Amino acid sequence: MKNRYRVFRRGWGTYYCEDLVTKKQETLRTRDKNEAYRLVAARNETEEAPAFSLQLARVYWKAGDPAGASRTWQQVMDEIPKLKQGPTRERWLTAINDRAFDSLRALVVLQTRAEHFLKVLELGSVATNSYLRRVHSFALNMNWLPWPVLPRNCWPALKFKQKRAITWEEHQAILTGEKSPEWHAYYQLLWHLGGSQTDIATLSHEAIDWTARTISYTRHKTGTISLLHFGDSVAAILKTRPEKGLLFPMLGLWKQADRGKAFIRRCKLVGVSGVSLHCYRYAWAERAKQVGYPERFAQQALGHNSTAVHRAYARHARVVLPSLESFETKSKAGKILPFPAPESAVKPTAAAAQS
Repeated sequence: MKNRYRVFRRGWGTYYCEDLVTKKQETLRTRDKNEAYRLVAARNETEEAPAFSLQLARVYWKAGDPAGASRTWQQVMDEIPKLKQGPTRERWLTAINDRAFDSLRALVVLQTRAEHFLKVLELGSVATNSYLRRVHSFALNMNWLPWPVLPRNCWPALKFKQKRAITWEEHQAILTGEKSPEWHAYYQLLWHLGGSQTDIATLSHEAIDWTARTISYTRHKTGTISLLHFGDSVAAILKTRPEKGLLFPMLGLWKQADRGKAFIRRCKLVGVSGVSLHCYRYAWAERAKQVGYPERFAQQALGHNSTAVHRAYARHARVVLPSLESFETKSKAGKILPFPAPESAVKPTAAAAQS
């Protein structure tokens, strides 16, 4: 069989390789004749017997990494949570217990084929797809995999369920049906502060600065600081809570999943569906965008690290922009045109002030 690749040299310099089929030429980055011919011979062997070359590559890889001959995907997954902290670590521990990974756990990493991953993706959910991608990337970055098991363009697309903000009417329905003072105040603070359910539930009296009328706390998820001023409505709510320790002594000790389940039960009792406690963050971000609240202030209040994250939260907000003509008219008259808020934002804001 005729070889596909040949060696040639330009002058007395570097050796090159030419593909006789595509006519593509590339440097071998060597001036050594023996090394150049060995490199091209390896390419020709791969072309003639790709399966044999693959097995040979695995032999060399195992020789450089002795543990690679027995390293399983379960061992890879066990290493990742060790590098995480707090809620992120807990989410990883829950994710790797997904039953869809069962067929992959005892499989040696170097013996993994694409069909093994496709089987897991077929049995799993969107979360399985997301975490398997991260496990795969972790193995590649640690040099435990010589090449990707599944090429990037072959991964199924991540299609998350559409998330939305809780509406003012839904919020009021939940408050009306709630008899517990602690839960009632908790829902109100979620609406006014836009914090995550764990951050608000674990707020302590020490986080409140009554002189500056601010609330400052460190986010459990990211470790970033969330700092925001509060108005009379929030002040009235805070005065009903304990003056020492946690503002919510019972809810602060609950697990995140338990608070979420209790909220879902409350929603079912009042006929509200399609929302979770996290939807209060979406509602806060959308309300902020609707009334023209500066984005950098909203990022600080929500504790976001990037502009992209905040924009994702507020992607459904509707903002009514005034015409340029009206701005030009007011400018010539020496007046400043106020930023108009849409009608959809007036009702929640006014009602919130009354609460």
